[in-house]
Amino acid sequence: MPRMSPAGSKRALSALAGLLLAPASAAAALEEVVVTATRRPVALERYAGSATRVDAQDVGLAGATHVSELVNRAAGAMIQRGSGEESLTALRSPVLTGAGACGAVLVLEDSIPIRPVGSCNVNELFEVNFEQAAAIEVLRGPASVLYGSSAVHGIINVIPPRPAQIPALGIGAEYGSDAWRRLRLAVSHEGEERGLGLVMIGTDDGGWRDASGFEEQKLNAVLEQGLAGGELRLTLSGSNLDQETAGFIRGEDAYRDPAVARSNPDPEAYRDATSLRLAAHYAAAGGSSLRVFLRSSRMDFLQHFLLGQPVEDNGQDSGGLMFATAGLNIAGGELVTGVDAELASSTLLQYQSGPTTDGPPPANAIRPAGRHYDYAVDTGVLAAWADWRRAIGGRGSLEAGLRLEHARYDYDNRMIDGNTDENGVPCPGGCLYARPADRSDDFTNLAPRLAFLWDLGEPATAYVSLARGFRAPEATELYRLQRQQSVADLDSETIDAAELGLRLRAETASLDLALFHMDKDDVILRDSAGFNVSGGRTRHRGLEYEADWAFAEDWLVSAAGTLARHEYRFTALVEQGEQITSGNDMDTAPRDIHALRLRYGGSRLEAELEWLWVGAYWANAANTARYGGHDVGNLRVAFEPARNWTATLRVTNLLDVAYADRADFAFGDYRYFPGRGRAYFLELGWRKD
Repeated sequence: MPRMSPAGSKRALSALAGLLLAPASAAAALEEVVVTATRRPVALERYAGSATRVDAQDVGLAGATHVSELVNRAAGAMIQRGSGEESLTALRSPVLTGAGACGAVLVLEDSIPIRPVGSCNVNELFEVNFEQAAAIEVLRGPASVLYGSSAVHGIINVIPPRPAQIPALGIGAEYGSDAWRRLRLAVSHEGEERGLGLVMIGTDDGGWRDASGFEEQKLNAVLEQGLAGGELRLTLSGSNLDQETAGFIRGEDAYRDPAVARSNPDPEAYRDATSLRLAAHYAAAGGSSLRVFLRSSRMDFLQHFLLGQPVEDNGQDSGGLMFATAGLNIAGGELVTGVDAELASSTLLQYQSGPTTDGPPPANAIRPAGRHYDYAVDTGVLAAWADWRRAIGGRGSLEAGLRLEHARYDYDNRMIDGNTDENGVPCPGGCLYARPADRSDDFTNLAPRLAFLWDLGEPATAYVSLARGFRAPEATELYRLQRQQSVADLDSETIDAAELGLRLRAETASLDLALFHMDKDDVILRDSAGFNVSGGRTRHRGLEYEADWAFAEDWLVSAAGTLARHEYRFTALVEQGEQITSGNDMDTAPRDIHALRLRYGGSRLEAELEWLWVGAYWANAANTARYGGHDVGNLRVAFEPARNWTATLRVTNLLDVAYADRADFAFGDYRYFPGRGRAYFLELGWRKD
């Protein structure tokens, strides 16, 4: 969304870049917003699509304890919190879980995917340093023409700060409810041709539920070097998470009981994860660019939600490049072409230390102790793309894009093929976990996009776009099988989208409207036999809005929301005996989500009052169990008591509402991740510019 242009403190905001908050004085004008995740930066007013940019000012004031507090500022976005840093993401979609969930939304860091094709993590947003981001961009709708596989429902691009956005020295200390502690550090140095910057954050959360705390560290380091032929930027990102995990609470409306909400039925659960990413970005003076990157991640966690509670160890090492040419004049327009490539090696080990005893005897018998899966997958991806833009008649512009991508998976099973235990001993009726024989799989996908934008005269622009998105199956969907399935013959998921948008801009107000229709085919699901299969179809339609109004000096009111319906377009009996019926609403898909924010920004004081409303939604696919929705208020106040000092008070869930961050219905009962009650956070920061 456009934001107020800080009149007297722009330099301070630029220096902080979301690291430490500096109050801003609101002017009566709205700033121009530039979107960078489009592969070539473009002003939002000239982008024929839907996008939101959460800027450094918003990041700083929010002081987010979870990434949902930032991403949910965008229309069409709903990130549901799990335990600790865990999350489930929806973007023009329901909150997707189980087979087909991973890869619906692509997560980028500085326009580079943080995970390779086929190796996503449904919780992967905890790997990026959103707390100290210079900006977060949310692009809605399929973006496979830009980034290939997994950009089905949209993109979340977390942009780290560059040296010019980092103070020479910045320190922040925060304390909050339930033994919440967080420390921030920022240092930078700028010369005529070189800039260095480092931001670090460490969090120690005692956990508001029993045995649910975590410790986490993140860093971003950047080196910028001016060259005669362009500019080189080297970046290093890393994260480490050591988390206790709280599971679902059960029973209808259980979240309304404070004692039950704070309880943890799985106190032994944990999640330990590390990630490291290194990237080099060279931008030539002529307009071409090259990104080269390396990535590595490891995660170890107890699958407390499964009978027997097996442990999963997974990891991936990958590298690649992203190349784009300078623009060429072709057929009266500008043509940019590029090549993306990556190689990856991933592993997965699932094991159980003892026999299964927490279920009925038949279920226990098919879940033996020992290793269930132990495999490696080598992946190669090669893609070529082109983007052509042409001005038409002085008031319009035409955009056409095309991407051709090929992915190959080479799977190596390190155990006995089939569904025995690790020693080849069969279970009564066959063991649950099935391991296919070594194999290779290839997926080739084509993603076109066509869009037209025209100027309707001050202050309005309109656009229409048609696009296709796709995702190749995840490695776990292909090779982590059950119920004696020897081969998962899966197709790539595809989504076809049409969008009509209108933007209105005035000096003190703005309005963005988007009407979208998307049909998704070959949705991957787990059927009633426990097989991973293709063939599901869904439909997604809705209206999104974002609005800003600087109605008085130092005052801004903002609103964002979605009115949408997400429905099944097929009929099937799926895992756990759940019936999907064509025409039913998809579960965990509220038809309306709204946010309203009132902002004051004086010379030394900044404050924001926020109201978030999530409508009712079905908790199961059969549309027989329902969560009634909720609304929550938050308050944020920042004060500059002295030069270079900032004190910030944040109160979340201001009215102490009992609600569920996430609700579903499974195994004959309601399950909830309860929302946190009222909580307080106080931060004191100092900086040297």
